Amino acid sequence: SYYLLHIIIHPTNQPKTMTVWIYHERQEALLCGQHALNNLLQRHAFTPDTLSQIANQLDAMELNFMAQNNEGGVHSKDYLKRIQEGSGNVDEQGNFSVEVLRAALLSRYRLELPNILQKGILDEREITTIDGFICNKSAHWFAIRKINGRYWNLNSTLERPEVISHFQLASEVDKLRGAGYSVFCVVESLPEICTNEAMMDQGLPQYWWKEDDLLKGKTNAMTRADDPWKNVGSGRRLDGKSYNNNGAAASLDVSGMTEDEMLQMAMMASLEQQDPSSASASDSTKSASIDDNTQSYELADEPPEGTPGSIKIQFRLPNGSRAVRRFFKSETVGALYTYVGMTCGKDHRGVELRAGFPPKDLGSRKDETVEDAGLAGEMVHGRIA
Repeated sequence: SYYLLHIIIHPTNQPKTMTVWIYHERQEALLCGQHALNNLLQRHAFTPDTLSQIANQLDAMELNFMAQNNEGGVHSKDYLKRIQEGSGNVDEQGNFSVEVLRAALLSRYRLELPNILQKGILDEREITTIDGFICNKSAHWFAIRKINGRYWNLNSTLERPEVISHFQLASEVDKLRGAGYSVFCVVESLPEICTNEAMMDQGLPQYWWKEDDLLKGKTNAMTRADDPWKNVGSGRRLDGKSYNNNGAAASLDVSGMTEDEMLQMAMMASLEQQDPSSASASDSTKSASIDDNTQSYELADEPPEGTPGSIKIQFRLPNGSRAVRRFFKSETVGALYTYVGMTCGKDHRGVELRAGFPPKDLGSRKDETVEDAGLAGEMVHGRIA
């Protein structure tokens, strides 16, 4: 006897292809700083009003710092000039400073945004292991982010996201830097990408793109533009009057804290005059700075653009004006004091500089190199002590 054996294989264990959606806010007004943050985070995390509030708090911190001078305090010429100039962190069109973007990421997501030239960034890892980048030139900001194993250019001026291969990433970043862009990065721990319909509620519906359609180059790539709620949250005024906050901001996990509480926690460390212990630490740092003020620090000639081993540092000078200068990585932090003193026509011994977020006095780090101090691409605030 013969038996016919039928074997039926059911493909129940085969993995399903994951659908990935890419969030890409488009340029509106001059709010590219806001769009860059939201595209980096892959959600509508920040509104113009939220970033403006952060900018105002940073302005208050800067003014408080400038008011602590021996040339008339709040009545000094430099302080009054700074007041007259208005905000140094946001203008009426919605251009935000890098300090605002950094404060936003730190206060909401505990993410830092260093310049890629800072020591310990590219010298300790491959650029293709970094999660995301924010690029800036003049008043334009845009994001590059790794999504589902690929890098995407999420420039808000583009019609749609554009893929960047791992092989091209390093050359693309070098090209941007050569064109005058400052490139900042978030090394890791960015929020997860969108892989289901529920997660799409974190963004505005008209800005979602289906990754598979983009990779296939479809001219009719699927978005969520036909969503009946596509107009929700489309307002963009800095004063918030026309913004309908019915989007992702309300759905974000803020660990039981309000936005104001989280911002306040991030800012408190910088308001040293409100904390006696901080004031004491500040006084001791200041004393140490005065003790070594008798030492002069050599300032080398500014290296030409693109010189190997050079970095750019931004300054908010004691008179309220801004400046950008190149330094060699090997120059000391003390050279920055010499530069600011010479620029303002003051002796470097009367200059006080702070950098970082929250801003920290650089007086005790004068003998360190600017590279070791992590000042590449940073904003340094100065005042006459």
